Amino acid sequence: MHKNITILVSLLIVVALISGCTPTVIERSSESQPPERTIAVNGVGNVYADPDIAYINIGVHTQNEDPKAALTDNTSQAQDVIDAIKSTGVKEEDIQTSNFNIYPSTQYGPTGETLGTVYMVDNTVYVTIRDLTKLGAMLEAVVSSGANNVNGIQFDITDKNTLASEARTKAVEDAQKQAQDIAKAAGVELDELMYVNVYYSGTTYPQYEGKGGGGGMSAPSLAVPVSAGKLVITAEVNMTYKIK
Repeated sequence: MHKNITILVSLLIVVALISGCTPTVIERSSESQPPERTIAVNGVGNVYADPDIAYINIGVHTQNEDPKAALTDNTSQAQDVIDAIKSTGVKEEDIQTSNFNIYPSTQYGPTGETLGTVYMVDNTVYVTIRDLTKLGAMLEAVVSSGANNVNGIQFDITDKNTLASEARTKAVEDAQKQAQDIAKAAGVELDELMYVNVYYSGTTYPQYEGKGGGGGMSAPSLAVPVSAGKLVITAEVNMTYKIK
């Protein structure tokens, strides 16, 4: 029995010594790893195109001391303007009332005395023009028929999907060339593409602003000259490459 106890104690001592000799594993923190080398670039792609549609606000402003008379005058004048718009080929569904307002306006004399109240009436329609070759003639027609508030012509492109795709392709190509040029100048080689993000910036719209005269003005002999110019569709891209 004494011999068995002695053997057991000896085994326990051996096990303890072996456990104490087990090598300690030291894990290296990820923070000690060198940072990954990358090149980040921004590319831009622009596509220029001719607009094929336009939007414009056309209105009639009238005033009278009698609110009913001011409204009657405005209604008649506004209907003449709408008829003139339709006469140039614009469809009914492309004419939408965007503002109608009646409000009093106090009139003052040179020394600040109150002279009375005049009632103002505004009626504005938002018009879509799908044939730009008729835009100048339409402007001439509406001014001649009584429109005295014409503003905010905005040109646009009906289908921008194809042009937007072309702009994105140009943006990517621009970013790729920048990355290659930078890598060559720095004496390194590009590796795999790690990150790419494309932004569609939309369309840049040139604006044409004008004010028409009131009804009864002499009509110009030629259609109003309007230049649509070029529209710019822009896409931007951010790309990051790993360096070998």
